Amino acid sequence: MKRALQIIAAWLLVLASAAQAQLTIEITGGGANQIPIAVLQFAGENVLPSSLTDVVEADLARSGRFRAQYAGGVQPLPTDPSQVNFSDWKSRNTDALVIGQAARLPDGRFEARFHVLDVPKQASLGGVVFTFNAAQVRATAHRIADFVYEKLTGERGVASTRIAYVVKQGARYELQIADADGQGAQVALASREPIISPSWSPDGTRLAYVSFESKKPVVYVHSITTGQRHVVANFKGSNSAPAWSPDGKQLAVVLSREGGSQLYLINADGSNVRRLMSSSGIDTEPFFSPDGQRIYFTSDRGGSPQIYHIPVAGGEASRITFEGGYNVTPRVSPDGKTLAFVSRRDGRFHVAVMDLASRQTQVLTDTQRDESPSFAPNGRMILYATDLGGRGVLAATSPDGRVKQRLTVKAADVREATWGPFLAN
Repeated sequence: MKRALQIIAAWLLVLASAAQAQLTIEITGGGANQIPIAVLQFAGENVLPSSLTDVVEADLARSGRFRAQYAGGVQPLPTDPSQVNFSDWKSRNTDALVIGQAARLPDGRFEARFHVLDVPKQASLGGVVFTFNAAQVRATAHRIADFVYEKLTGERGVASTRIAYVVKQGARYELQIADADGQGAQVALASREPIISPSWSPDGTRLAYVSFESKKPVVYVHSITTGQRHVVANFKGSNSAPAWSPDGKQLAVVLSREGGSQLYLINADGSNVRRLMSSSGIDTEPFFSPDGQRIYFTSDRGGSPQIYHIPVAGGEASRITFEGGYNVTPRVSPDGKTLAFVSRRDGRFHVAVMDLASRQTQVLTDTQRDESPSFAPNGRMILYATDLGGRGVLAATSPDGRVKQRLTVKAADVREATWGPFLAN
């Protein structure tokens, strides 16, 4: 946990400059079987620069797994489970309760203590004490939300994770990194030339991306903690579509140095370039399976763009998608069970998912020009880019299509979304 805050603090210090506009999140569809939860105001949190309670409640609501219950009118605010009237909360049809308190420490830092309570069982599910400084209020609130999420669902929460995306404002392109709720956006790279295909390293410390600043597509790896970067692929022709292996040691990239667009493997430092296979078609958009054994990719070798996979060790490619004439941008869920991709249906481009065991496919979105799907690290949401009113915005949907959100930046196009991994504790 301590290391997570250290990494976030390092990001704030080294990224180039603060973004002028934050992402605004609007929840446009709710999930089923939500847990009714009340997040009571943390006692004494008026000593903090901003509210912990509001961020925790918003994080839980945004996850789609919880339904916020009215938490007002409780005086005095309970700070210990023994002070809670469980019968009262049961009568309010509340299943879970979060209580806590905040205080300023003598050294100027702050402390937050909290408990997660199971109302029907009238018991505490656990509690933690966090110590933090004034710049870490939101980061601490995200950690609290993740603790609550895990205690009540048995899965890791993603409030403390980050997202990366490209913003175009006028003639300027910016690769931005923000908290999963769209706040705290920072600019990692600014350019007057396009930036595309950002891809997080498995440990969340690096981004691979394609920049056109040399007037051609070149693949870079960019350190988030230091701001330094290096060229990974700058060969003759096009260098594009970097995707990290699960161990973070190599990238799959698309190169045209030998003619056509073909898949290659390359070490993360740019060494040991080797061609994965030979194809008469265009092969692009590689993505490793979570176990690192396969690479999924898009190819038109069969006459239309479809999704295939091939063993990393080499061999024959196998076609995955057969329904529809256009299926691209494969992204595999963290558990390896679900494939998200973009499918064209009736002239519109939608995010779809396939159960890889049954090969059953479901279209999740009703927008028209979706691209760049990316799973949250717990697999519970899919981030993607789409069009709204003629400009690019980000959106998110649950893999069953029930929970929907929209993330926008005023007066800007937002594209190329990718969700970062869990941070190391």
